[in-house]
Amino acid sequence: MAGLIRREDIDEVRSRTDIREIVEGYVTLKSAGIGSYKGLCPFHDERTPSFHVRPQYGTYHCFGCDESGDVIAFIMALEHTTFAETVERLAARIGYELHYEQGSGPDREMVGRRQRLLDAHKVAAEYFQAQLRTRGAAAAQRYLGERGFTPQDAESYGVGYAPQGWDHLLKHLRSRGYTDEELQATGMFSENNRGGFYDRFRGRLIFPIRGIGGEVIGFGARKLYDDDQGPKYLNTPETQLYKKSQVLYGIDKAKRQIAKQRQVVVVEGYTDVMSMHLAGVPTAVATCGTAFGAEHIKIVRRFLSDDGSGGEVIFTFDGDVAGQKAALRAFDEDQKFMAQTFVAVEPHGMDPCELRLARGDAAVRSLLEAKRPLFEFAIDATLKRFDVKSLEGRVQAMRAAAPIVAQIRDVTLRPAYARQLSGKVGLDTAEVVRAVEDAARTPRTDRRPAYEPAEAADEPVAATPRISLPDPRDPMLRAEREALEVVVQVPHLLGEAAWDQFTAVECAHPVHTAVHDAVTAVYSGAGGGEVRQGRAWVEALSAAVPEPLRGYVAGLSMRALPASNDAQLERYAAGVVSHLYDRQIHRRQADLRAELERTDSRTQPEQYQAVSRQLLDLELQRRKLQAS
Repeated sequence: MAGLIRREDIDEVRSRTDIREIVEGYVTLKSAGIGSYKGLCPFHDERTPSFHVRPQYGTYHCFGCDESGDVIAFIMALEHTTFAETVERLAARIGYELHYEQGSGPDREMVGRRQRLLDAHKVAAEYFQAQLRTRGAAAAQRYLGERGFTPQDAESYGVGYAPQGWDHLLKHLRSRGYTDEELQATGMFSENNRGGFYDRFRGRLIFPIRGIGGEVIGFGARKLYDDDQGPKYLNTPETQLYKKSQVLYGIDKAKRQIAKQRQVVVVEGYTDVMSMHLAGVPTAVATCGTAFGAEHIKIVRRFLSDDGSGGEVIFTFDGDVAGQKAALRAFDEDQKFMAQTFVAVEPHGMDPCELRLARGDAAVRSLLEAKRPLFEFAIDATLKRFDVKSLEGRVQAMRAAAPIVAQIRDVTLRPAYARQLSGKVGLDTAEVVRAVEDAARTPRTDRRPAYEPAEAADEPVAATPRISLPDPRDPMLRAEREALEVVVQVPHLLGEAAWDQFTAVECAHPVHTAVHDAVTAVYSGAGGGEVRQGRAWVEALSAAVPEPLRGYVAGLSMRALPASNDAQLERYAAGVVSHLYDRQIHRRQADLRAELERTDSRTQPEQYQAVSRQLLDLELQRRKLQAS
């Protein structure tokens, strides 16, 4: 039996792994201040980035959904791996050898089910690639050559060949130690009437489908032979790894360019993606046997950094009826993007692969230059369904197209497109404008966005419903939170005087009081002036607060501080602590003045004098604070 991974090794893997690099495999991050990065949260849909990463602490936190943790938690949440699998995966990534207690590490039976499936796909992909270089793959080689792909292109994209026959891959994987249960779970095999297995892909060109991280999770197989009775394209069925509604072919190669150029081009096939990339359009991706839908949009928006500050999504469709239907489906999803959406259609109906072969790389790039807004294409595609030569057809066309105009996000464009629609259908402009206005007022539940706007970044969500978190609109509570952010993030920048001020503060909110007490206790335990900082400091604070408040501490550690360099940061840190201390003095002075008003100096002279002395001491403290 395999043992547990040593705690020291887990800590070493965690500390050596750059969480920013890992997260950027899933989310486009932008600078959010010194040592802080932000992007669209991968755990929930949002329009405004509220997901923050702090590499210095090795942690992430979302102010919209309250998800937080370290790099291990991030991988576990997104990849659905176990703790041990995740640590082993990260250790392999950095080349670190793990040690196990009471055992020698995981054997074949103890390796996680998901990792075994990934390994099987890797072995299969290598097998298919090797088969493409054999004499038996002449048809596959000819197919690729006729479409302008070189052997180097095929190797770059991992293209392979599944030989004719019933059990070539089956025998190969069995020889590598995979059980029938594991083979069945891969989706690469079918079951016969006798309960045995045979190869799902036979005599076909194979395109490996990769996840965001680059690991093979499925295959697309193109028919090569006339006697093949199967469909033109045969894909992996739904498995633990492969969910077609959540997969985009080419995303592993395109993700960095999508983030850099803030552009994504959606094409319809595997060879179209390859042609686009090779022609100089590295932002192209394709769906795998399904329409471009909500789950695909989530993936694209994260890499596109779709926060309303730019970016474009370009769909390429054939000009035929099927292409028009695809465009209308895409327009239904358009409202989920904040980026501008366009459509690029080749006038003669050629797809990107055919266009590159016929006219070269420049023609593929020029196709995108001729893009037009998606809603324009959707309007025209809708009008083609009606006979606008008859009055009845014109009215029906107007009624069908008016809701499309009404959905245009830029409301200033709607009147112009209403007038354009009026000209196309040959009806009075005022009548068309009324139809658009009516459509805009009519709820369209069938096209309701699948997400809700994220909460403001400065309004964290409670870790549990039982805890009432501080109201960020309360000036006093905001001052407390800002001071807590400073002592959590940059305790080393506070001098002894600032620490004295902070420890003397009495917070008004119980959550802030609990965090303040934890900071004070850990600070004292660290030897006062020898304040720990970075990851160890934050972890110590998190451990010192009640468990329901750990998410709030994570939020304090992640929020960007308003400074662009260390000097500004040091001034800011001292300033917010001093400001909070000054506010407390004022609040205490107000309380004492009220008490003095209630105290009779003749009948309660001692109490009156005591309160007066406290007021005088506070005034001296306030003046000393102002002078410093």
